[in-house]
Amino acid sequence: MVRVSIPPTLRKLCGGEDTVTVRPGTVGDAIAQLHDRYNGIRDRLCDGGGRLRGSVLVFVNDEDIRFLGEQATPLKPGDEVSIIPAFAGG
Repeated sequence: MVRVSIPPTLRKLCGGEDTVTVRPGTVGDAIAQLHDRYNGIRDRLCDGGGRLRGSVLVFVNDEDIRFLGEQATPLKPGDEVSIIPAFAGG
């Protein structure tokens, strides 16, 4: 299984869970599995075209998926995914 860390801002959608597990596949598959389990979470992570919102960062084993394969980044058993909402500041 793949472990996904849920940020505090999304835990309400996930029944208060701070981590959940999904089956291996890709980051896109993981988002689909989260959506199947927790309706509405994909809308918070992705835009209408299905791409990750610019305000959401996703890391696989501490590597930013923007520098890997984006949502096609493969996930294997034991991987850890971190979802981090990016905040603008000034």
